[in-house]
Amino acid sequence: MMTAPVDILVVGAGPAGLTAAMYLARFRRGVCVVHDGRSRALWVPRTLNVPGFPEGITGPRLIERMADHATRYGAAIREGRVTAIARAGALFRATLDDGDGIEARGVILATGVETRLAVLDKGDHDQAVRIGVLRYCPICDGYEHSGERIAILGSDIHGAAEAMFLRQFSRHITLIPKWDVALSEAQRSELAASDVAIVEGRVERLAADAEGIAVQIAGEAAPRAFDILYPALGSVPRSELALTLGAAGDDDDCLPFTAFSDGLLPGLYAAGDVVAGLDQISVAGGQGAMAATRLHNWLREIEGHKMADQN
Repeated sequence: MMTAPVDILVVGAGPAGLTAAMYLARFRRGVCVVHDGRSRALWVPRTLNVPGFPEGITGPRLIERMADHATRYGAAIREGRVTAIARAGALFRATLDDGDGIEARGVILATGVETRLAVLDKGDHDQAVRIGVLRYCPICDGYEHSGERIAILGSDIHGAAEAMFLRQFSRHITLIPKWDVALSEAQRSELAASDVAIVEGRVERLAADAEGIAVQIAGEAAPRAFDILYPALGSVPRSELALTLGAAGDDDDCLPFTAFSDGLLPGLYAAGDVVAGLDQISVAGGQGAMAATRLHNWLREIEGHKMADQN
C-alpha cells in the first residue's frame, strides 16, 4: 500500500530526526517520521548535559517531549522499520516492514548506530545502565563519576583514548582488555605517564550489582572491584539505506560529516550519530536543524521560490 507522497521522509526518531521533523513542519512541509523504537537516547537513564535541563532529563522523557513538539506543528510520526529506499523518478520510495510504502520528495536519514554492548555474566545489563554502574559515553557523564574507581573495557587505541579522557575526572583509571592489550610501547608509556593502570590478563567474568562492577581476570584469585565500567567496544552505523542508494561511507560505513550540510545525494541528507563526528544529543539536534533547512531550501529552489543568486 503506497500512501500519497509527502515532502520529506525522516527515518529515525531520536534527537536528530525529531529536530528535523519539527523544523520541517514549521517550514510548512508535509513530513512523515518513521522509526523502529530503537533510538539510543531511549536508554539514557538521565542526561545532565542537554542545554536547558540543568536538573537532568531521562532519555525517554526527552524523546517524548521532542516528539510532542514536532507533532504540534503537524509532523506525522509512525512506528515501523524502513527496509529499503529506492529512487522512483523524482521521488524516493521507501518500503516498510509491514508492506506499506511511502513516497517522498526528499529524505533525511537519522538512523543512528548500534552500540556494541558489554555482556554481563551476572546482573541485568539494562538495570546496570539505569543505576549508573555501566556507562557508554564518557563525554556525556564522565563528570558525574569524578573521583570514582573507573574501569575501561577495551583492548586497543580506542580503549586507551577513552581511559586518557576519563583520567581528567579521576586518579583511579584502569584499562582492561577484553582479550589482549593491543598497544604499542609508546602508547603504554603515555598511559603510564598519566597514571592509567593496564591490566594484562583476559577478562573471564563481569558482574554488576548496586555497588558497582566486579571484573574477574584470568589467573587472579579475586575479582577487581570498580564503581563503574565503560565498555569501549565501538559501534556500528546504521547506514545501509544510504549506502544502497549510492552514498559513500568511510571505512567503518559512517556517513561523511558533511551529510547534514551538503547532503549525500540530491534530496538525501543525514544527521545524528550515523554521521561521522561527535555522538551527542545537542550535536544531533543541530545537525537535524541544518539538514532540515538545507533540504527545505533545496525544494524551494526546485519550486522556484528561492532567489536565483542566493547562496
